[in-house]
Amino acid sequence: MGAQVEESGFHVLLDGARVGPYDRRTIVGMRIKKTLTSGHVLVASNGAQLTVAELIGQPPAERFNATKSGVFSVVRATYSAALIAADRRGIPVPSFQGEIEARVQSDVLRLAGRFRKGLGTHEGRIKIPLADVVQTRVRGTIVEMWLRNEGEKKQQRIAMEMFTAAVAAEMITWFPNAIPLAESGSRVPDGKASQNGLWVAIASIALVLGVMLMVLLWPRVY
Repeated sequence: MGAQVEESGFHVLLDGARVGPYDRRTIVGMRIKKTLTSGHVLVASNGAQLTVAELIGQPPAERFNATKSGVFSVVRATYSAALIAADRRGIPVPSFQGEIEARVQSDVLRLAGRFRKGLGTHEGRIKIPLADVVQTRVRGTIVEMWLRNEGEKKQQRIAMEMFTAAVAAEMITWFPNAIPLAESGSRVPDGKASQNGLWVAIASIALVLGVMLMVLLWPRVY
């Protein structure tokens, strides 16, 4: 990834023409609404060119400054994301607006960003224990995760836009206890499960053939 570019304004290259300028927050908002794709090319105020994905992959000039807990924690990775959906049950999740910071720490996933409260906008954060994420699913650039919800039969679902498929695929690797789901909702089969399924299918076919053979060879009574 290239050096940090100035964030005073970006023009979007569309069909050879420049449109804009837009600030980073507007660019991120257009990406969330899918007005722009990750591959659209931007021109910064200093003439540097970069894609929407590269811009979003860089840390904002102004970091989210939600109050820190004061507890030491190793930061393993930091991503730009956007909250798409969050069940009300379980951990209270603010209705984050626009870009949020998803920070993977030693034992928690920290989400920080801005949300509306009353007539104003506030900054907030939540921490999700990595061990509480029991299932995950990647759908293109979207990551879905289901959290253990103590005392409830139904798990809490949270969905985030990660802006690129590669980042989405990387994000779910941070949850050690999570079962990956295929896009259809079924668990992604591993090699052993696939092999067992093959033997079950072979045994079923052999059983059917055996029954048919017994019927054909069974002495007929006239």
